[in-house]
Amino acid sequence: MERLGFWGLLMGNVEKSLDSGNSVACSASAKNGDEDSSSSTSSKQVSPLRGSGSRNTSPLGRVGSRNTSPSRQKVVKTKPRGLEEETVASFGKPVVADVQMEDGIWAMLPEDLLNEILARVPPFMIFRIRSVCKKWNLILQDNSFLKFHSNVSSHGPCLLTFWKNSPQIPQCSVFSLPLKTWYKIPFTFLPPWAFWLVGSSGGLVCFSGMDGLTFRTLVCNPLMQSWRTLPSMHYNQQRQLIMVVDRSDKSFKVIATSDIYGDKSVPTEVYDSKTDKWSLHQIMPAVNLCSSKMAYCDSRLYLETLSPLGLMMYRLDTGQWEHIPAKFPRSLLDGYLVAGTQKRLFLVGRIGLYSTLQSMRIWELDHTKVSWVEISRMPPKYFRALLRLSAERFECFGQDNLICFTSWNQGKGLLYNVDKKIWSWISGCALQSCNSQVCFYEPRFDASVH
Repeated sequence: MERLGFWGLLMGNVEKSLDSGNSVACSASAKNGDEDSSSSTSSKQVSPLRGSGSRNTSPLGRVGSRNTSPSRQKVVKTKPRGLEEETVASFGKPVVADVQMEDGIWAMLPEDLLNEILARVPPFMIFRIRSVCKKWNLILQDNSFLKFHSNVSSHGPCLLTFWKNSPQIPQCSVFSLPLKTWYKIPFTFLPPWAFWLVGSSGGLVCFSGMDGLTFRTLVCNPLMQSWRTLPSMHYNQQRQLIMVVDRSDKSFKVIATSDIYGDKSVPTEVYDSKTDKWSLHQIMPAVNLCSSKMAYCDSRLYLETLSPLGLMMYRLDTGQWEHIPAKFPRSLLDGYLVAGTQKRLFLVGRIGLYSTLQSMRIWELDHTKVSWVEISRMPPKYFRALLRLSAERFECFGQDNLICFTSWNQGKGLLYNVDKKIWSWISGCALQSCNSQVCFYEPRFDASVH
C-alpha cells in the first residue's frame, strides 16, 4: 500500500461522507479563487481525492519520461482549504491503481488519538466533519475532546457579524482572519428578543434585548449552538453591558453600568456565572459620558467622560469607580476606547475640524503620566476610502492589539495590527448590511455557558 498523507486520508473520507449529508454553508472570500487555481496547478502532480476516500500518490508522467530515483524525489506541498500544509513525495513512476482505504480503519483508531486529531482541525471545519457519523457528532460533547481542545492554541481572531433580515430572522457570518474566508453560522436558536450584540469574550457571545417590558441578557456558544438566559437584574432598565471571560476557572462575568437613557441613580450590577446571581455595587458618579462604548483592560472597565474631562474607571475586584484626569487630544471629533494586551489601552479617533484636514489617529494611554501618546496614523489613502464624507460615521473595536474600523456606507472593514503596523482591507457580503453589528470573536468548543 502506498504511504498516504494522513490529512489527505482524513479529508478524503470526510468529503465522501459529506456528499450525502448536510453541512453548514460557508461563503468564501475572494482569496478562495486563488487557492482553487493553485490547487488545480498542483493537481498535475498529485492526483485528486476520490469520492471513495482513496488516493493515487503516483502522478501522471509525461510520455517518454524516465523514472526519478528516490534520492531525487520532488516534494510537492498542497494545502487543503482550512487545513495545515501536507507534504507529499511524488516519484516519476507509471500510473498504478488507486489504493483503497478500508472504511473500518477509523473505527480502530484509539479514542484519545481521534480526539487529539479533531482538536487540531480548524473549528469551522468541524461543522462539516461532525456530519461524518454519529460518533464524530457526539465527540464534540465529550470531556476528553474538550480537554484536548482547551490545550490547543486558539484558531486565531475572527470577526463576527450579526444582523436580522426583513422577516426578523437572525443571521450570522464569521470571517476567519487566518483562513481569509467568510463562514455562515446558524443563529436560529436565539430567542426573538435577542437583538443587541453586546460583545464576545473567550468563545462566548453576549446578547441583550427587550422581552416585552423586561430587559434580558443571554450568553451563547455559536459553535456548540448552546445558549442560556441570565437571571433578571435588580433594576429592570436597559443598561450598557460588557462581558468578560476567565478561562482559568471557566467562568464569566457581565458588567451592567449606567442606564442608556441617562438615569444616574442606577447602581452598577455584576453577574457572576459561579453564583448565577447579579450583585449590586457602587453607583457611577454623576458624569457626562462621551460615548456608550466601553473597554475592559487589566480587570478594569474604562469609559470616556466630558465632564469631568477624562476617563471613568471601574475596578472589578473592589467594585469601586474612580476618575482618571487623562485629557483628550485637541480637535478630537469622535473617539473610541480599545483594549489591548498587557494592560495597553488605546484611543482611536478623528482629528481636524475641516474635511480636508481630517485624519484618523491612534493614541496609547501612558498610565504613569496619565496622558495620551500618539503611536500611529491611518494613511490618507485608507482614510479617504473608509470615510468619503467628513460627517460619515464609523465604528471601531479591538482585541489583542488588533483594531478594526467599519464604515456604515462602505460595506467593508479596515484592520490594523498595532504590533506589526500593517493595514489591510476586509471585504465580504456580511459587512454590506447597514444594521449589522460586528465584534471580534474567538471560536472555542470548550467555552461553557454555565
